[in-house]
Amino acid sequence: MDKEQDNQGRGPARSAPRDSLFLLTSLVTPEGAPLGKARVRNLSATGLMADCERAVPAGVRVMLELRGVGTVSGIVAWSKEDRIGVAFDEPIDPQLARRPVSSGTRPNLPDYLRMQPAPRR
Repeated sequence: MDKEQDNQGRGPARSAPRDSLFLLTSLVTPEGAPLGKARVRNLSATGLMADCERAVPAGVRVMLELRGVGTVSGIVAWSKEDRIGVAFDEPIDPQLARRPVSSGTRPNLPDYLRMQPAPRR
């Protein structure tokens, strides 16, 4: 581990470019035991960094749901207080998490919120 990274409270060097973002998720073990909520701060094809509501030790296997990506599994590579780094089992496309959350071309709005044509005079 690089001493400069260790002094800044970060985990081991990263091998893939990462994007800063803010996603909420929940961590669970592969058996389904809840490990708490997490705020994903950085995301790359090979892993993420997150703030957790409680400490999760290094070496724990986790699963989480990422918007636009789906269920992702990995291992907690490092842990420092309430912050963790997760190394994914399989690479993902991190850009999928940045796409807008829409399911089609037409918004699913109730009738009273849709634009009504102006009355004829």
